[in-house]
Amino acid sequence: MTGFTVGDDLAGTRLDVALADHLDVSRSRAVRRIEAGEVTVDGAAVGKQHRLRSGERVEVAAPADTPAAAPPALPPIRYRDDHLVVVAKPPGLVVHPGAGHAGDTLVDALRAAGIPLAPAGGEDRPGIVHRLDRDTSGLLVVACTDDAYTGLVAALASREVSRRYLALVVGVPTEPRGRVEGPIGRDPLHRTRFAVVAGGKPAVTRYRTLATGAAPGDPPTPVSLVACTLETGRTHQLRVHLSTLGNPVVGDPTYVPRRGVATALGAVRPLLHAAALRFSHPVTGEVVAVDEPAPADLREACERAGLPLPETLDS
Repeated sequence: MTGFTVGDDLAGTRLDVALADHLDVSRSRAVRRIEAGEVTVDGAAVGKQHRLRSGERVEVAAPADTPAAAPPALPPIRYRDDHLVVVAKPPGLVVHPGAGHAGDTLVDALRAAGIPLAPAGGEDRPGIVHRLDRDTSGLLVVACTDDAYTGLVAALASREVSRRYLALVVGVPTEPRGRVEGPIGRDPLHRTRFAVVAGGKPAVTRYRTLATGAAPGDPPTPVSLVACTLETGRTHQLRVHLSTLGNPVVGDPTYVPRRGVATALGAVRPLLHAAALRFSHPVTGEVVAVDEPAPADLREACERAGLPLPETLDS
């Protein structure tokens, strides 16, 4: 059994729409689960068109015939000691268990490998202090002890952890470098998306254009390789802020209105990669600096667009 409590941001949303977003599945799959009686709202079965109200509790029962998934392979470890581990997450891997994902997540892979995870993160999110979207690749730090967990959470809150990304985007940013400051919340017109909205959570992104090229086509479409630094860590932050600039991430099915560029460059997921991680160790105080080369799909897309890839991202 899993579920969620409806917040103000989801009030008025149809149950099937909110459930599809929460489970990270198609709406048709969400509807099948509702119709199968696996979903209740405040303990009662309701229809797919039920409009959610703030404070309602949505519960989702595990399908009776769903076998436990085998844990995935352990991703490459780039740093490890007794207190924490830094992994290179591949695209397609969900970070922690939740509705629709049990046994097939990064947490499950770490547990299966015998790596201890800080209990302070909670039963479903042990050791998890920040996350990457399922289809984002790159570096993620996970706490193995509660001391490390507490220290990393505090460092993230005070913006003392440097997280830098590579993004392949549509078009060329108007300014070669800049700072995007826009609060992020649910998109009022598309409740499964996020957007820059009044009353959203504060969010700040810094970006720098590294190179420009073009996706093959008639005519070719300009694309750019951009380095981004997170000052905050909101859901979909980079994808939303880059889209707000008019330069959405290539291959992003949620925020890119045109799919032709992704097809031309062979992108089957948002080409966003967590390339550099810098922080002071929460227990020893030593500087931890890790870089992760771009994965094969991002390298190949850049080659098609005539874009050089940097070996590392400097500050």
